[in-house]
This record gives sequence, C-alpha cells and structure tokens, in this order.
Amino acid sequence: MSGVLLELDRLAMGFGDLAVIEEITMHLARGEFVSILGPSGSGKSTLFKLLLGEHRPASGTIALAGGGDRRSAFAYMPQRDALMAWRRIIDNITLGLELAGMSRRTARRKVVPMLGRFGLEGFERSYPDQLSGGMRQRAALLRTIVQDRPILLLDEPFGALDALTRMQMQGFLEGLWTQNRWSSLLITHDVREAVLLSDRIYVLSARPGRVIGEFDVALDRPRIGSAGLAAAASAIEAQILDLLLNTNPDAKDIVS
Repeated sequence: MSGVLLELDRLAMGFGDLAVIEEITMHLARGEFVSILGPSGSGKSTLFKLLLGEHRPASGTIALAGGGDRRSAFAYMPQRDALMAWRRIIDNITLGLELAGMSRRTARRKVVPMLGRFGLEGFERSYPDQLSGGMRQRAALLRTIVQDRPILLLDEPFGALDALTRMQMQGFLEGLWTQNRWSSLLITHDVREAVLLSDRIYVLSARPGRVIGEFDVALDRPRIGSAGLAAAASAIEAQILDLLLNTNPDAKDIVS
C-alpha cells in the first residue's frame, strides 16, 4: 500500500489459554495520526508491547516500510509521565537521548531550544514534584518527541489528568501535530479524544481484541475548541459508541 509506514497483518497473541488479541490487521501511513480505541482489556497496550518487542506474537507479522529496524522505529510515551523524581526536568527530558548514546551536553543543546515551545522555559532545573500535571505531561511529551523516531506511540498519555487539563493537553498535542505531522499511534478508551485527534480510528472488540470497525475522521483542524465542528464530531462519536455498545454491551468505560 502506497505511503504505508507500518503494517500489522493478522496479529494474534495470548497468555496460556487466555487469548488477548486475534487477527489484528491495521496500518499507519506516513504523517498520519491513527487511534486504536477499545474497552479496557481489549489488548490495546498489548499491541504496543508487540511493536516494542516486549512480547512476541503467536501468529501474524509486523512490517516497517523498507524493512526498518523496530528497535529504533518507535518513541514511546506511557500512560503516566514516568518522570524520575530525583532528576531535574532538563535531565528527565534528555534521558532517552542519553540512553541512545548521546552525551548529556549534546542532549541538552538539542532540548533547550524546544523548552519554550512546550511551556517549560525557566523550569529546566525544577524537579517533577514542583510542576503541575499538565507541565509534567508536556515534559514527557517533549522527552518522547525529541528522540526523532519515525513513529510516536502514545499510550493513553492524558488519561490520568483532570478533565480540563486533559482537554488543554489534547489541544496542545493537536497544535504540535498539525505543524509537524508526526506518524502517530494513540491508544485510548476515550471516544471523544480519538475523534478530536485522529485521521483514522480502529475500533477493537472486548477481549480477545479484534478490529470491529474503522472510521475516517475527515474534519478540518483545529478541532479542539471549534464550536463549528461540534455537531460533525458528535455524529462520528455516536457512530463509534453505537458500534462499541452493540458489540460490547458491558464496556461502560468507553463512554466519556
């Protein structure tokens, strides 16, 4: 498929007799923002662990364009900010670069010009517990982006934030993505978040997770805070919720 950067073909995996995902087929194009949406336990995080090489599929394949090396393909942002309490913010942000072999001095030179854009200028020497939740997440996002990997993996990065901060972070991410068009995969159980951020959405069933729907989100950007797009976005949300609730009647956690 032209422009495809990542392709998953009929992936299946389980633990012993417990099937977690089955026959998962999906793709990510260059410069595309794709969400994987499903109820808790549907295998969303398992998919990321497969991509990162933490698990091996029982069957199926994962392919990168040009046969690229998966070990250097992904920059991963976890559900929690995972900032180290004993490291200053600047040193938390440079951690991934340092682990990849870059000297601390060179890593800092790369990061410092980006701090203002992320609202962190002046807080370089602060510790994580001195920052708000939104600032911590911006630091974690910068730590992920600065690695310059081909694909961003975003694992429910705003799920632990309060509603207002979560919306602010979604708007912040949308603005950054619109400027940079990073190839991005987001996993979430928040239907509204998926619609506001994504070009396409894959919907998973309850465990064992399988793709039960794919939605194109052909809405103008910016979307977050746009009253003019509210009706169109709500219509897509309603379609997705209808599919999820009819397929997974007990999946109450998907209703945001």
